[in-house]
Amino acid sequence: MHVFSSKFNPTPSKLKVPSHLCSSSLQLSSFWFNAIEPTSRDRSVAHPWRPRKPNRRVVCVSTRSRRKPGSMEVKDSESEELVRVLLRNVDDKRPLVSTLNKYVKSVRVEHCFLLFEELGKCDKWLQCLEVYRWMQKQRWYIADNGVYSKLISVMGKKGQIRMAMWLFSEMRNSGCRPDTSVYNALITAHLHSRDKSKALAKALGYFDKMKGMERCRPNVVTYNILLRGFAQARNVSQVDTLFKDLDESIISPDIFTFNGVMDAYGKNGMIREMESVLSRMKSNQCKPDAITFNLLIDAYGRKQEFGKMEQVFKSLLRSKHKPTLPTFNSMITNYGKARLREKAELIYQKMTEMGYTPSIITHECLILMYGFCGCVSKAREVFDGMMASGKETKVSTVNSMLDVYCMNGLPMEADRLFESTRKSRVSPDSSTYKLLYKAYTKANMKELLKKLLVYMDKDGIIPNKRFFLDALGVFGSSTETKVVQAHDDASEK
Repeated sequence: MHVFSSKFNPTPSKLKVPSHLCSSSLQLSSFWFNAIEPTSRDRSVAHPWRPRKPNRRVVCVSTRSRRKPGSMEVKDSESEELVRVLLRNVDDKRPLVSTLNKYVKSVRVEHCFLLFEELGKCDKWLQCLEVYRWMQKQRWYIADNGVYSKLISVMGKKGQIRMAMWLFSEMRNSGCRPDTSVYNALITAHLHSRDKSKALAKALGYFDKMKGMERCRPNVVTYNILLRGFAQARNVSQVDTLFKDLDESIISPDIFTFNGVMDAYGKNGMIREMESVLSRMKSNQCKPDAITFNLLIDAYGRKQEFGKMEQVFKSLLRSKHKPTLPTFNSMITNYGKARLREKAELIYQKMTEMGYTPSIITHECLILMYGFCGCVSKAREVFDGMMASGKETKVSTVNSMLDVYCMNGLPMEADRLFESTRKSRVSPDSSTYKLLYKAYTKANMKELLKKLLVYMDKDGIIPNKRFFLDALGVFGSSTETKVVQAHDDASEK
């Protein structure tokens, strides 16, 4: 079932798979893949409350008892349910600490770790510190490296590097000695900072320091973090150095190692480097997983090397792995960018015939695909179908349709949709304003631009220098000065 209207039929009623998806193609044996999943984490960071091997000199011990395998799923389910109850009972009138005190007899370390994860996802890192302070007051609490690893990881993801460093110092003051998992979390935290060159230099410093400490020796997760970081920075020589160092060590690269580096190279358009890592993977006898197929399909699609993309897709269909929605979303988008509408529609139909239910992201990819192909009415048809489905409208969906109008030189249509959006329950975000700002400036629509700036001020969207440079980079300094001045004038009003 599609969430848009029944009138929308992007493909012929009968699927005809083209020869480029059926003919003999790239065999899986010639394309070995595998690598570092972007979300890969040290096992000790993911489950820091699990018991560690005893160490005579370590003050910190785990606070979680061993569990029988049969009871693990039940226990995890019970823990997750308690955390959901805790979060439902937190609001302006009921602070988090008060709720924790109410359930003090039930809350233990594992619940606190789940709280760290959930609060981190909601950008409530300050409340993570409240949970941490509450934990320290409980009788069952014993200082544990896992607590600090998890908190450092959460702070790093939120860009709170100073707070991560403070927690590292706090850990040492509490009597805990750093281990590999703590340094892995610290390195990851630094790599989330804005100054990537400085962060990578800092990460290498920690890496060298770890080599000199018995209990902090780098493990495969350490290498995965660093390899991905330098690959994203396009520092091929450092990636090669780290790979060589890994080969000479007793540590074996895993699937996350290869996937992460290939993904970073692929997203940067460095196909040759990506294929070089693929060859390394083959020599290490690593077999591909679903992530490997997806990142290769996406990388080749971005570079419009559709022959290789289609061959990898066919290999995926023949393998034990199954395509996922991101597989189809990537192919639809990249075909659209190349204005290959029929191929994009065919992939969409194949996805539905295989039993996949299109997600909101899938429909947004369809909208943008039609926009790239200049089929504005088709894009609007998908958009209207989504609006009529009764499901909650996301600002990303509105942004997709606005983007279609803007890329096709229809600023007035974009303005009408923007005005109707403001009257609905969908609140524009900074991305909404940025794409409209670019479109109105390019079309020299001064009145629309002036009105947009007023709305930005009302919604609390304060553009920084990067905002203007991104929007006005192709228009020259005089135009930039005028528009910046227009924003200043609107702010004063």
